[in-house]
Amino acid sequence: MIENKYDVTRLRVMQRRHYGRIVAAAFVIIALAFIVHAFAVGQIEWDYVGEFLAVPVILHGLVNTIVMAFLAMALGITLGTIFAVMRLSNNPVLSTVAVGYIWFFRAVPALLQLLIWFNLALVFPTIEIPGLFSIRTVDVMTPFVAALLGLGIQQGAFTAEVIRAGLLSVDKGQFEAAKTIGMPNLQMLRYIVMPQAMRVIIPPVGNELIGMVKLTSLASVIQYADILHGAQNIYYANSRVIELLMVATLWYILIVTILSLIQIKIEGIYARGVTFKA
Repeated sequence: MIENKYDVTRLRVMQRRHYGRIVAAAFVIIALAFIVHAFAVGQIEWDYVGEFLAVPVILHGLVNTIVMAFLAMALGITLGTIFAVMRLSNNPVLSTVAVGYIWFFRAVPALLQLLIWFNLALVFPTIEIPGLFSIRTVDVMTPFVAALLGLGIQQGAFTAEVIRAGLLSVDKGQFEAAKTIGMPNLQMLRYIVMPQAMRVIIPPVGNELIGMVKLTSLASVIQYADILHGAQNIYYANSRVIELLMVATLWYILIVTILSLIQIKIEGIYARGVTFKA
C-alpha cells in the first residue's frame, strides 16, 4: 500500500504561541502586585479605615449621594426625553431650542454649572411673580437645590442625545405602521417606539447613572453633604487624610458595583433574542 504523503489526518494541530500576550499579562500582574504592595505597606493605617467606614457622618453622606444621583438622573432623563423629541420635531422653533439647550449645557463644565447655580443670587437677588409672591434666591438655592439643578440639567443635555439615538434606531416602518392605524404621536412614542428604542438607550443611560454617582462628589465644593464632604470634614479634624479618602473610595466602589450588576440584568431583559456573542 502506497503511503499518501499529503494525508492531512496525520498532521498535528498546534496552537499558536502568543508571546506578546504572555509578556503583557506578566507586566500587568507585576504592576498590580506592586500597587497592592504599596498600599498594603504604605503609610495607610487600615485600622482607621475600618473604624470610620460606618460612622454616622459617612453613612449620612452615603444616603445623600445615592439620593442626589437618582434625583439628578430622574431630572436628566425627563429633560432628555423632552428635548430629544423636540429636536426630532418638524417645528423649527422647538428643534432650534433643543439644539441650543444641548449645545450650551454640554459645553459648560459640571463644576462651573454647580458654582453658577449656587451663586445665582448674585444675578437674581429675588425670585418673584409680581403680585403673587417674592422670595430671596439665597434662601431657595441651597446646596441640595443647586446640586440637583446643576447636575440634573447638565445630564439632560447628554441624555437627550442618547434618547435621540435610540429613537433613530427604530425602523421607519414602525412609525408608518402606527400612523396607518391612526395612533396619536404620544401613544406611538409610548407603545411602539420607546419599547424598541430601550435596547439602545439602556446601556449608555446605565453608564451615565454610574457616572452620576461619581459626579455627585463635585457637589462637595458647594457644601453638599455627600460621602466626600463627610470624609473631608473628618480628616480636617483628625488629619487622617488618606484613610478617609480610602473610606470614600470603598463606598463608591460598592455603589458602582451594585449598579453595574443591576444594569447587566436590565440590559439582558431588553436584549433578549438579539444578544451577540463573539
